[in-house]
Amino acid sequence: MPNYYLGISAFYHDSAAAILREDEIIAAAHEERFSRKKHDQSFPVHAVRYVLNEAGLTIEDLTAIAFYDKPFLKFERLLETYHAFSPRGFQSFLSAMPIWIKEKLFMRNLLWNELKTIHGKPFGHKPPLLFPEHHLSHAASAFYPSPFEEAAILTIDGVGEWATTTIGLGRQSTIEILCELTFPHSIGLLYSAFTYYCGFRVNSGEYKLMGLAPYGIRDTNQYKRFKNAILAELVDIREDGSVLLNMDYFDFATGLRMCKDEKWKALFSIPRRESESELTQPYMDLALAIQEVTEEVVIKLARTAKQLTGSNQLVLAGGVALNCVANGKLQKSGIFDAIWIQPAAGDAGGALGAALAACHIWKGGERTPAKPHSDAMKGAYLGPEYGPRDIDRLKNKFQATCRRYSEFDLLCADTARLLAEGNVVGWFQGRMEWGPRALGNRSILADPRNPEMQKRLNLKIKYRESFRPFAPSVLAEDVREYFDIETASPYMLLVAPVTHQLRKTAAPNDPADIRDRLYRLRSDIPAVTHIDFSARIQTVHQETNERYWKLIQAFKQRTGCGLVVNTSFNVRGEPIVCSPEDAYQCFMRTEMDWLVINDCLFEKTGQPKWKETREWKQDFQLD
Repeated sequence: MPNYYLGISAFYHDSAAAILREDEIIAAAHEERFSRKKHDQSFPVHAVRYVLNEAGLTIEDLTAIAFYDKPFLKFERLLETYHAFSPRGFQSFLSAMPIWIKEKLFMRNLLWNELKTIHGKPFGHKPPLLFPEHHLSHAASAFYPSPFEEAAILTIDGVGEWATTTIGLGRQSTIEILCELTFPHSIGLLYSAFTYYCGFRVNSGEYKLMGLAPYGIRDTNQYKRFKNAILAELVDIREDGSVLLNMDYFDFATGLRMCKDEKWKALFSIPRRESESELTQPYMDLALAIQEVTEEVVIKLARTAKQLTGSNQLVLAGGVALNCVANGKLQKSGIFDAIWIQPAAGDAGGALGAALAACHIWKGGERTPAKPHSDAMKGAYLGPEYGPRDIDRLKNKFQATCRRYSEFDLLCADTARLLAEGNVVGWFQGRMEWGPRALGNRSILADPRNPEMQKRLNLKIKYRESFRPFAPSVLAEDVREYFDIETASPYMLLVAPVTHQLRKTAAPNDPADIRDRLYRLRSDIPAVTHIDFSARIQTVHQETNERYWKLIQAFKQRTGCGLVVNTSFNVRGEPIVCSPEDAYQCFMRTEMDWLVINDCLFEKTGQPKWKETREWKQDFQLD
């Protein structure tokens, strides 16, 4: 019988589960997609049930279960840290002990109790329960599924048990961690502190800070003052990329806030921005300053990884690896011949990494060689899939009406026509994506040529801030016609510029009202062109997602444009949709025009009147 490994991440944010047959990834999913709680941190009951069901297994059939963290190591180090910083901090630690003991110290018992609930009866056999370290799980998630037999490994996040950054070397089935940076010195926590100070939510608003940065203006005294203050007072960046934070300005080691607001106010001469308040130029300049500092650190760390390993390939994981602007700069730097980034680079991906560590490091399993120019992630389409019976149940529950197509090519042609006519289409196909990005199976699509589309999608469909950009899904074979990029980007983890021939003459990035700057026409594909002419790119490959590729090909045949706007199928504060019912409800609650689920096309005007049972738009969590 093959060996099967279950990986679990939980109890911080973005809980998830993944399962392997030997080193083949069978299934992986985020708990939030089932529970409908964004960034759900609870034990991933639904995700574990799903991946076990997908593999046709019970818990007793598993070779091992791996948790993505080493809780007792974290306890020991945090005890030292809290005591060292201040008596007040130590008292805070002691007061939190009951929660900590329940969730961390007795993790083994906690996990078995949760797994017993899933199993539904007493265990006749318990598989081994393993605890690889947090950053080892990140490293395993980055290296083992990559297309490389050997690679430098760089993991960067807020903090694991104790490490905040590691550099390692992967060869065949082995991983060696060469050096690490430890808490509280963390570029991830520094970036999150600015996320907090600019009025966004930590652990989810970092995307917003990255999207806000291009509105900053480099040639102003204010921006220069902000960046100089960061480098002079907040962080000491060494030549090897390691950082030392000035803890006089931070509160995350001993308190419940990221930074000391009054000291930051004195340093930058602006107060912390209140959530949902107006975004003014100082916060844009602050976002740009910390984004550039982060990029500098990532580049220096990559150079150090190159020096230590001598490798020509690099793999990345950890939350900072989701900073696709920094990734784009790293790719362009030429430090490495090739880089590969785990699509679920954050804590959710630790579930997959823990399972892979169990397979290769604990069990000594051989690594299956990747196909040339491919990886082992199966396009990150690793979640649940739904069939005709699920659509029939949806129709019966909501009295929904649709047209069912017998030929998929005809559905693509009709959908392409609808997009070209200015409609917004929900697109639901096949297996759900793994990672934070929608990659064409749970996506909202639109025409990138439409100059009004970016505004409409933000305000009428996603119900989110108007400054946030949208990504293009582009035919892989056409990507260089639109963007200055020399590599594939299947997981939407690289930012690159729109080519000069597609750009329009645009006014400079001056301190005018943000809405005025936002809606200036910048290129022939304005809905996916950010204020600095950049775009977060997804290359769509026929061999990985033929149905999505066919749709974009149909759009190209109709319009001559080989890309579409792709944004995740959800609204602000809610996870990406998982089931057909999730998709239909999101469709009816927003101003989407059409919905495609598998081979069925739903028209908004043909549906029964929607009766909402709650004040839905007032229920948004701030993300």
